[in-house]
Amino acid sequence: MTQTQTKKTSARGFWLIPLAASLALSGCTPNTGEITVVSREDGSGTRAAFIELFGIEEKTADGGRKDHTTDEAIIAKQSDVMMTQVAGDEDAIGYLSLGSLNETVKAVSIDGIAPAPEAVASGEYPVARPFLVATAGDPDALAADFIGYILAAEGQTIVNESYTAVVADAAPYASTDPSGTLVVAGSSSVAPVMEKLAEAYEAVNPAAQVDIQLSDSSAGLQAAIDGTADIGMSSRDLKESETATLNATVIARDGIALIVNQANPVTDLTSDQVHAIFTGTVTSWSELTEVDELS
Repeated sequence: MTQTQTKKTSARGFWLIPLAASLALSGCTPNTGEITVVSREDGSGTRAAFIELFGIEEKTADGGRKDHTTDEAIIAKQSDVMMTQVAGDEDAIGYLSLGSLNETVKAVSIDGIAPAPEAVASGEYPVARPFLVATAGDPDALAADFIGYILAAEGQTIVNESYTAVVADAAPYASTDPSGTLVVAGSSSVAPVMEKLAEAYEAVNPAAQVDIQLSDSSAGLQAAIDGTADIGMSSRDLKESETATLNATVIARDGIALIVNQANPVTDLTSDQVHAIFTGTVTSWSELTEVDELS
């Protein structure tokens, strides 16, 4: 079959060349099964950032937003559930915080750029978003001290182990000798780094305790608004409706890694391929395509 015969036009106006043919030419055995799309739940900051960055969400005429994630998607309510789902299904594809990634799944490059903290820091990796903490109004003394620790040299060093620090030349932490219990609630993507920050903070402030409660970004921010949490943690920017009540502080930047099963031969996807998969335009790995925009 000639290249002209294998090409077809996508709904988005692009030429498509079957990935199966591309992999065969490179010596890889293509995956030909039906794609299992795994997405996060509504309210997840990772989902909100993902659908925005890949154009899966669009603005409607009335000023609202429409999420075009395929109705066939399996919903994973936490990062560890996402990894378990993809690790157990050779045809699965999903996404999660780069800092939560482990060897049970394989991260693929996007538009030729591999997901890595260095690529996020340089701006090369195209799928990145902020991690932030938020309080209803000004934080109380304990919350302010903890946020100060996160933004200090000690906290940003912890952040930089798996994510991208946001404070250049951060000053050393100066404790205010806090005491009491601080409730931090929200994103399961932010939770891994928050747990490390809380452990280090408690080590230098033995009279303070940080209680971390996992849910999702929207639930955590609402908890801060309601007063059931002192701090909400989010893996997305605040919505306009939240900015009236919450004061947000960005503590890190994180990449979103696209993940597939370790047995999947795919190692790189374009942004348009990801869009096609997660909107249900492409439903089989044998249909997945190399995408070249028409000149």
